[in-house]
Amino acid sequence: MPSLNGKPDVMFEDDDLPYEEEIIRNPYSVKCWMRYIEFKQNAGKSTLNMIYERALKELPGSYKLWYNYLRERRKQIKGKCVTEPGYEEINNCHERALVFMHKMPRIWLDYCQFLVSQCKITRSRQTFDRALRALPVTQHPRIWPLYLRFARNLPLPETAIRVYRRYLKLSPENTEEYIDYLRSVGRLDEAALRLAAVVNDVSFVSKEGKSNYQLWHELCDLISQNPDKVTSLNVGAIIRGGLTRFTDQLGKLWCSLADYYIRSGHFEKARDVYEEAILTVVTVRDFTQVFDSYAQFEESMIAAKMETTAEMGKDEEEDVDMELRLARFEQLIARRPLLLNSVLLRQNPHNVHEWHKRVKLYEGNARQIINTYTEAVQTVDPMKATGKPHSLWVSFAKFYEENEQLDDARTIFEKATKVNYKQVDDLAAVWCEYGEMELRHENYEQALRILRKATAIPSKKAEYFDVSEPVQNRVYKSLKVWSMLADLEESLGTFQSTKAVYDRIIDLRIATPQIIINYAMFLEEHNYYEESFKAYERGIALFRWPNVYDIWNTYLTKFIDRYGGKKLERARDLFEQALDGCPAKFAKTIYLLYAKLEEGYGLARHAMAVYERATQAVDDGERHTMFNIYIKRAAEIYGVTYTRAIYQKSIEVLPDMHARDMCLRFADMESKLGEIDRARAIYSYCSQICDPRVTATFWQTWKEFEIRHGNEDTIREMLRIKRSVQATYNTQVNFMTSQMMKATTTSTVSDLAPGQMGIDDMKMLEQKAQQLAAEAEQDKPKPKEKILFVRSDTSRTELAELSKQANPDEIDIGDDDDEDDDNQGPEEVQLEQKSVPTAVFGGLKED
Repeated sequence: MPSLNGKPDVMFEDDDLPYEEEIIRNPYSVKCWMRYIEFKQNAGKSTLNMIYERALKELPGSYKLWYNYLRERRKQIKGKCVTEPGYEEINNCHERALVFMHKMPRIWLDYCQFLVSQCKITRSRQTFDRALRALPVTQHPRIWPLYLRFARNLPLPETAIRVYRRYLKLSPENTEEYIDYLRSVGRLDEAALRLAAVVNDVSFVSKEGKSNYQLWHELCDLISQNPDKVTSLNVGAIIRGGLTRFTDQLGKLWCSLADYYIRSGHFEKARDVYEEAILTVVTVRDFTQVFDSYAQFEESMIAAKMETTAEMGKDEEEDVDMELRLARFEQLIARRPLLLNSVLLRQNPHNVHEWHKRVKLYEGNARQIINTYTEAVQTVDPMKATGKPHSLWVSFAKFYEENEQLDDARTIFEKATKVNYKQVDDLAAVWCEYGEMELRHENYEQALRILRKATAIPSKKAEYFDVSEPVQNRVYKSLKVWSMLADLEESLGTFQSTKAVYDRIIDLRIATPQIIINYAMFLEEHNYYEESFKAYERGIALFRWPNVYDIWNTYLTKFIDRYGGKKLERARDLFEQALDGCPAKFAKTIYLLYAKLEEGYGLARHAMAVYERATQAVDDGERHTMFNIYIKRAAEIYGVTYTRAIYQKSIEVLPDMHARDMCLRFADMESKLGEIDRARAIYSYCSQICDPRVTATFWQTWKEFEIRHGNEDTIREMLRIKRSVQATYNTQVNFMTSQMMKATTTSTVSDLAPGQMGIDDMKMLEQKAQQLAAEAEQDKPKPKEKILFVRSDTSRTELAELSKQANPDEIDIGDDDDEDDDNQGPEEVQLEQKSVPTAVFGGLKED
């Protein structure tokens, strides 16, 4: 039909008329065209393409029309062979679109991807480049991922490398991706260059979360494992630079450097690197890594040599080389302990223990031992030393002594005494060892001279604990040196010189209780008894409790042995002085000595007074023992009746556990004296602190006592008391149980969830409480009217049980009536009955 607007005729159907009219009215409306295209969606390809072309002719700058048109064209040719002419038509269509849509990244992306699918490498690359030139730089990140994926899939690595170089100018943070690609295509030299640049860039942040050390380690592995491919870098300089930067991971870096030389074929250089490494590392971990790698290298060299020899045949030169390699490997293994010791000493050169171990490793090599000791005493700083630095000097001197070079040993000791040690004890130990060496070689005068020199007062006195002064000015107060000097003077010197040494020790106020006792014993051996006692007195003035206990104990014992009762008042004064302020822990021994003195040389009442004081002064744990001693001595001196007051006081003072024992002994004594009532009263008193469930022995003892000495009434009274006491204790237990049940019943069973263990525990607790309540009900005392002291069913049963316990002293006569008597219980009293006269009742009788 003819065109309405004078344009070429277009064939359309009747259904298209409304859309055509709408387009004629508003040909520049995208919505009209899109509605028309949507209506014709099921029409043929040519019709649909024609409508798109008409629309784009009117609106060539519409992104929506171009995007949908290009997508429709690509969909139409999808799945066909890339050699179809239609592909070129669509490519031209994209080119036409880009004339107007060159700022639209989506159009470029679709076009580039369409070209890549056609395997048009050059055209695709050029199109990517055109896209990057046409789009603003802010849109480039949308193009580069597709471009890089395309480049990586190309069989030409050079193209991809050039693309990546351009990409890294925009995004240098993605260098790791480029490095991975270079390693995958074998361009290791450029990969190493890029990796080195990344490592040296302090502002670089790895997208994969790798640290600078990890990147450095990757670089070291890359350049050390591929020495023939990485030629642009100085491998040795790089790895040694890492050694200075990463001091905590030296082992791996040393192994990488050696591995580089091994792979390069420079085996001697690799061996030099290993030797340098094991002589410089400072941690055991690094040493272990390097040494294991070194040993493996030597083994592999030996194995390779053996294989070569097996293939080529043996000759004399090859045998010598093999022996040399084996000897080198054996020497390496033998050097391991020494090399490890060197590592530990580099780690801490002031470790005295490691120096001693190093000397042991050189055992049998005198020259090396001397060199080691010399290096040790020159290296170790006493102020920083770990261990005892003086032991190095002493061991050094002993080494010369063992080799019979006493002059050299003395020289070492003389130098050792001039070292500024941290502790006075170190210098004191040197002086003592110096003296011991002279004694071992019987140079007694020399030993005395050495120790006197050590204890001589310096020109500048200093306090023992004044660390600001050197130890040489403080050693004159060292008890260790003075003790050895005292022993030597006592053995080799005169009485006066020994006494002067002990006096000097006391004057310096460095004596110990043992020194005081030794001094006093020395004076006593030379019959200077009063001087000995004065030494004890001086020691007592120096020390306080409890340090003075040994001095007092020895002093008092020696004084009593010496004078006995000759100086009784003086001895008493000494004991009173000793007991003044004496702790309860140490009072027992002194009180017993005091009481023994009074028993042997004084008055008995004084001894009893001492025992009485002792029972109050000693420790609570020893009071029971003290009362036993007091009772025993009182019974031996005054008789057993005198001990009644002691027993009574002990029962009042001692805790229940010991009071029960005292009560039983007291009651037993009274029963032996025939005081049955007294004994029964004691048992009755003691029963109040004896729970029948716990102290069954007491109740058994009382029952046996009543069987022997009591009657029916006393036995019944004992049983009543027992029930009363048991009820008292049960009441206490039931009260606590009721309180516990009261607290637990406030919680519901749900509170015990989720476990069933709580429910079982609650049931057991309730059952136990009910059982205790029932026992308490049974153990309640019976009403008073039911207690029949003459006869009752209860008493008859209990008496029958008691009568079964036969008295061992009873004589069985064998009467026939015994069985009847046993069955009927105690004999009943027969009351005579008599009629009452009628006159007594009077007129009541008739009623």
